[in-house]
Amino acid sequence: MVPTILVVVVLALYPLAFSVAAALNDSSLGKPFNGWVGLENVESVLGDGDVIGALIRTTIYALAVTAVSVLAGLAIAVALDRTTRGGSLLRTIFLLPLLTPAVTVAILWKVILSPSGGLLSTVLTDLGFDGSALSPLSSTALALPTIALADVWEWTPLVTILLYAALQAVDWETVEAATLDGAHGRTLLLGVILPTIAGAIAAVALIRLVLAFKVFDLVAVLTAGGPGQSTTTASYLIFQRALQQFDVGQASVITLLLAIVVTLVTLPFVYLMRRAHA
Repeated sequence: MVPTILVVVVLALYPLAFSVAAALNDSSLGKPFNGWVGLENVESVLGDGDVIGALIRTTIYALAVTAVSVLAGLAIAVALDRTTRGGSLLRTIFLLPLLTPAVTVAILWKVILSPSGGLLSTVLTDLGFDGSALSPLSSTALALPTIALADVWEWTPLVTILLYAALQAVDWETVEAATLDGAHGRTLLLGVILPTIAGAIAAVALIRLVLAFKVFDLVAVLTAGGPGQSTTTASYLIFQRALQQFDVGQASVITLLLAIVVTLVTLPFVYLMRRAHA
């Protein structure tokens, strides 16, 4: 057990202790513990509207992309499970976004959405529309949904392959028995198959939710948190405070607040996963 304990200490306990200590001190990038300030950093962060807005924005974003990714991934997994021809080729194609580095995905979508010469602009222009007038990444209303679209495109293959594996583990004798009892199509799927893999769905949703809370690469490359603060997520705000403003103390407080939010949001998924496996 010693290696496991060392991994936990190095990768979890030490960073947590460092963050707590930095949050309670006047900590800069060069001098993390420059003087005890108590709860001053906490009070400053809790009174900062940008921080609260980023936490709320990140939570809504994470829940939304998780829901879309799980629903889309489940639909694709069921379709792949029922495919008799070309299944291996289709699974390989669906894995390509997952195998692409996150920064490359962001650059790809930035090229696609560019109002001057981008793929979307070119297609709209060819169809007779003014493609140059469409710039979703410059819109405060469309920028975050656009990042969410790229996020879903990147991570839905992971959801798909995990749920496909869960479908492969279904006891088909039970499915055949249900079929003989008259369960077919949607009734068979919703009443027999999905309840059987409910634990796997909850586990995959939990993984996807944590990944969504950590979104950084897409924001950094596509919008850099703009326009305004419309796409500033909690992870990007931590980056700004720590590595641009050199305020490690406030960055540590935001990190701890994000950890609390993630814990509260993921607890229902953990409960559902354990209940499904009980």
